[in-house]
Amino acid sequence: MTDSPLARWERYNGVALAVASLLYLVAYAIRVLGSGLPDVLRDVCLVVTYAAWAVFLVDYAVRWRLSGRRLLKFVRTHWLDTLVLLLPLLRPVRIVSAYDSVQRRRDEPRLSLHARVMAYAGLSAGLLGFAASLTVYQEEHGAPGASIHTYGDSVWWTCTTLSTVGYGDLAPVTPLGRLVAVGTMGCGLALLGAVTGAFSSWLHQVLAREGEAVVETAERPPGNSPEASRKNG
Repeated sequence: MTDSPLARWERYNGVALAVASLLYLVAYAIRVLGSGLPDVLRDVCLVVTYAAWAVFLVDYAVRWRLSGRRLLKFVRTHWLDTLVLLLPLLRPVRIVSAYDSVQRRRDEPRLSLHARVMAYAGLSAGLLGFAASLTVYQEEHGAPGASIHTYGDSVWWTCTTLSTVGYGDLAPVTPLGRLVAVGTMGCGLALLGAVTGAFSSWLHQVLAREGEAVVETAERPPGNSPEASRKNG
């Protein structure tokens, strides 16, 4: 395992990033859904969202300085960190990457590769879906000609969009809502492909092992079977 300053920073800052991501998501949800809350509480939530963004900004700056690379090259090699920094909708995904950094502290992850891919994809879909539903509801419920009026409508639209079903009964009409829709569709396709590919690969390996076991049993002489060996012993 690499023990450079950048590797140590990425390995041990996962908890702070996960907490910042969770606080951002909670504060954002309160601001969007808590329309009847006191202004003081809403202002506190706004401060929390900016504080979480400041944590991401500090982490990004430290990663860049420790990498020893030029800024443009760092941006190209750390494009997900750049998107998370610029797009608030993607900040909850930091929880997934933080969990991955915690897993890397151990010599061997608790889950297999295929299980980790499916778990990360499922967690990413849930976090992105929740953030997207909040953003779309915030932009759409008061817009002229909008079909998304309640948060329940927004959740239903997000589920159909992420799953690539797209019934068409609900659709955003605002520019930001449609931009979120494009991103949600792209993320849904990517996550669905990741889960399907990981499951297919795992199933292929299981069937291959079972086939090899059947062939080995068929080719083994009757007297050399495990049961006969135990009896002779």
